[in-house]
Amino acid sequence: MPSFEHHGARIYYEEFGHGFPILTFAPAGLQSTITVWSEPSAPINPTTEFADKFRVIAMDQRNAGGQSRAPITAQDGWDAYTTDHIALLDRLRIDRCHLYGQCIGGSFIMNMLKHHPERVQSAVLAQPIGRVGPMVPGRPAPQALDAFCRNLYAPGFVYCVDREFAKTVRTPCLVLAGNDEAHPYPISEELSKLVPNCEFVPEWKTGAALTAAKTRVKEFLAKHTPAQG
Repeated sequence: MPSFEHHGARIYYEEFGHGFPILTFAPAGLQSTITVWSEPSAPINPTTEFADKFRVIAMDQRNAGGQSRAPITAQDGWDAYTTDHIALLDRLRIDRCHLYGQCIGGSFIMNMLKHHPERVQSAVLAQPIGRVGPMVPGRPAPQALDAFCRNLYAPGFVYCVDREFAKTVRTPCLVLAGNDEAHPYPISEELSKLVPNCEFVPEWKTGAALTAAKTRVKEFLAKHTPAQG
């Protein structure tokens, strides 16, 4: 099984297809694993939709219930995940790639753009998570886990970056709007307006809108894929 270790973490991943690479981040919050791409909650499954023209890389996020494991400390947060993502790209000797992420994947993408924009060719954020209004306290948890969750979700907007950072992003982005409490439409719309080089799809999850969105995403990725010489 394809996995590797780095800094005490073991990361499991799979690859589909051939071509310019796309690193993907599945939905389901902290249960983000490869298998979620095959569930109804993921209307666009990049491992099947894009593998005819791209090298699609999917992974189990650390401690998500899949095959990736890592210790949890009170200092961990978004950067711990980004360290895994960069380690995977380094493992596969990929200098630059597209990113496709749904749900929590939107925040994984924004944190990658914050710390390693040079590794990202373009990015598609499908129903990114975010918060409108104050944080609602959760259930009590062990101290390290509670601190970890607060590191992730205490900030507002899209959690990992603020609005001022979003204005500085130069990477081409495409946002597919969210439409529920965990993925608020206003967050998707605002993010698409703040990021300078960003396209926006307001409806995409069912019927004709889904068919059109799949075409739009493929065109976006093709447009920003460097010529292979």
